[in-house]
Amino acid sequence: MDQSKIDGYRAKLEKQRAELMVAFKKDERPEDFGNDVDHLEEEASETEAADNRMAAGAGLKERINEIDVALNKIRMGKFGICEKCGKEIGADVLAVSPESQLCKSCKKALAKK
Repeated sequence: MDQSKIDGYRAKLEKQRAELMVAFKKDERPEDFGNDVDHLEEEASETEAADNRMAAGAGLKERINEIDVALNKIRMGKFGICEKCGKEIGADVLAVSPESQLCKSCKKALAKK
């Protein structure tokens, strides 16, 4: 893979990471539900909302970690190489998901399991 393509993937990954960090920091802040606890239904709804935010935050953190791994691979000169079989990950896969760690064949094999 030539350096201009790698630079393009790096820019895309860095942009995605910055956007995810903004969303993560927003979800990280605790929501103020007030201190009125006169209705149990309202309290249950507030708890559910907080749980949903925590789950979303975990998903964002996982995506940020995947992007960090890809950016580290770029720095190490190992970007675009399948972690399972060692072959090059196709441009079609990287165009959609530049943080991908598996080639199309290995992804399909993993999905069949």
